[in-house]
Amino acid sequence: MSNVYYLEVTEDEDGQRLDRFLQKHLKGTPFGLLQKLMRKGQIRVDSKRVKAATRISAGQKVRIPPLEERKDNDKKPILNDADKKLIRSLVLYDDGDIVAINKPAGLATQGGTNIKRHIDGMLDGLLNEKGVRPRLIHRLDKDTSGILLLARSADMARQMGKIFQGHQIRKIYWALCVPAPEINTGEIRAPIRKAGTIGQEKMIVDLEEGQEAWTLFDIVERAHKQLAFVAFWPRTGRTHQIRVHANDMGCPIVGDGKYGGQAAFIDGIHHVRRVHLHARSIRFTHPKSNKLVELTAPLADDLQKSWKDFGFDPQTDYIPFKDIKKF
Repeated sequence: MSNVYYLEVTEDEDGQRLDRFLQKHLKGTPFGLLQKLMRKGQIRVDSKRVKAATRISAGQKVRIPPLEERKDNDKKPILNDADKKLIRSLVLYDDGDIVAINKPAGLATQGGTNIKRHIDGMLDGLLNEKGVRPRLIHRLDKDTSGILLLARSADMARQMGKIFQGHQIRKIYWALCVPAPEINTGEIRAPIRKAGTIGQEKMIVDLEEGQEAWTLFDIVERAHKQLAFVAFWPRTGRTHQIRVHANDMGCPIVGDGKYGGQAAFIDGIHHVRRVHLHARSIRFTHPKSNKLVELTAPLADDLQKSWKDFGFDPQTDYIPFKDIKKF
């Protein structure tokens, strides 16, 4: 049959389910059609009939028949030189298994409605010598800057996913809050859920129907009761969790118009108009080496200016949550 071609399974895809492999490589093809082609034996692995749940191995060849439904505009766009340069400039750490980048604010982690430019779409710029593309382990809000982890294999992504799910990781965020919390350290336990209409969604606290959400906080510095430099440690990973919890305790994050932090001027000091939330550091035990990995992402220039303008030290050596020994 003409136009039949073959996809070779890479080391990065070793052990992956066939249906997920096909969805990744054939994004413009309806999943129902792929299932039909597998049932009829037109999609095969090393000439053998397969099912959607078949696990594939590196080096195997997957037979792909002609697919009329695949549209040219569904094909993966070519990464431009500017975005290649950008994604490479963001790398903080790369040990061959795990990559850490310092994501800038305003750049989404993944695509979505009206989001064409995002970190996930730039990851071809970080191909290694074997041509393996890193993949996202977790996400950061578009408006949040800071440290974001990637994995260079499906297996490493799975192992790191278990670490995140088991809360065996310490993610510390820096923020400026107005006003300052009344106490220096504490926790917020308030379940949250999504509310609002399409395009206007936001997370809200809902004690009855919300999902469990738990955040610790520790004040690094105070500007009397008016403003505080706060470290947050989200023990759960809900969407917009820190922003919602800060607002719920009456101390929203500066510049966060979505969650109560609209103030743009404080005592005549002007700050950059964006959410003052930064994923500062991350600590975990490496799944392969079993060594402790501690990574830090410096504040961007605009946030450094805000910190200094408000009288806070962006290079502080204060260690938050130091009395908590576990992850």
